[in-house]
Amino acid sequence: MAGGFPFEGDAELVGDDDFRKAFGEDLGRTLDIDTWSQGFDIEDIMDRFRSEISGAVDKEGRARALIRDEVFPIIATRPGAPAGSGVYQTTADQLETLHNGLLFTGRVEAVYGNTTSHESLPLGITQLGIALVSYGGTSGTFSQRLFRKEMTQKNADPVQEAIASINHRMRRAAGPRHDTLSKLARRGIRTYAERAVLVEKATAEWRIGHGNPCAFELLSGSGYRSLLVAALALLRQLIQRHQKFVFVTSEMEQRGHLTLGYALRAGEYIIIDTLAGFGERVVNRWEYEGDSSRLAKAFVDECCPNVVCGVFRASERTPPLTFYAHREHVDFAVRLAMADSILRPERGFPMLLDVAETACRSAFGEDGFLGLVHDAYAQAGANLEYFTDRIKSR
Repeated sequence: MAGGFPFEGDAELVGDDDFRKAFGEDLGRTLDIDTWSQGFDIEDIMDRFRSEISGAVDKEGRARALIRDEVFPIIATRPGAPAGSGVYQTTADQLETLHNGLLFTGRVEAVYGNTTSHESLPLGITQLGIALVSYGGTSGTFSQRLFRKEMTQKNADPVQEAIASINHRMRRAAGPRHDTLSKLARRGIRTYAERAVLVEKATAEWRIGHGNPCAFELLSGSGYRSLLVAALALLRQLIQRHQKFVFVTSEMEQRGHLTLGYALRAGEYIIIDTLAGFGERVVNRWEYEGDSSRLAKAFVDECCPNVVCGVFRASERTPPLTFYAHREHVDFAVRLAMADSILRPERGFPMLLDVAETACRSAFGEDGFLGLVHDAYAQAGANLEYFTDRIKSR
């Protein structure tokens, strides 16, 4: 990040010294089983937990005061700071206006996607489901199912077909690049579908999504040029044409940002950076094929500076959350996310996203998927012969 301000920096190689600094003991001692506790002494474990947690919380508390006093005042004036960066306070009246004028009138829609997969030797099944909701109800559900077939029966010689199948499965086991639908690709398709529904199917004025709008799996194409091209075109529509969106993530991806966020008081938010640096790192590190690198770089240069990221805190009883919004509408967008989050102060997360997740899991959850797979195997006369119980979800 410009100016040396906290950001998710370059990954560093780890070694024994890094382990010692992080955990306070040598890796060799950790690997010595004789130093491990025998049995399960709950009192000893709880004493250690209390001591470690108390010390960590105390250190964070001291850092929080320092950040408020020393770091917050220089955020807006640091070298390379984007326009509008700084710390802001939201008022109760502003949040109430958003409740009555947008959220409760159905003028905001949220989307959530779920991926569930079953892997067996002869067949792999991946189900992708997306739910689009507003406070007026479920706006729509969308699903796709992909079937990876191992025995294609394209070879006239059955012996050669069997040998080809064995070789193909050996290559798949060698790593994700040899898998016809790797974990990264499944995640990429689901992430694309969430944004496609938000852009092409939603009709509300404002839209809420989960995660980084320009997610890594989209900027990289997850290794698929077709996905990259489609994703870049879709994100251009979202960023350049629609603009009225806010994405929120509850995951600890931006730990530097969250450190700043814990120094916020309830109702405060901080605008920190744009997605330009993130996009550049993806483009510079990912191994693209053909002209895909040029396409991705052009998108990053054109669109990523228009998406700002920061952190808001709806309640001091809940963690801060990272948000992403268009720079032209960022103040309104983050207040909208905060207004939705205070509807459940014990969680401090946009409730409409929780509603979308519940609707998605209800329609496309593991239990229903697993039941259908069980039934299909039984009707095929295979019973549990090929059923390995390997269900993977989001």
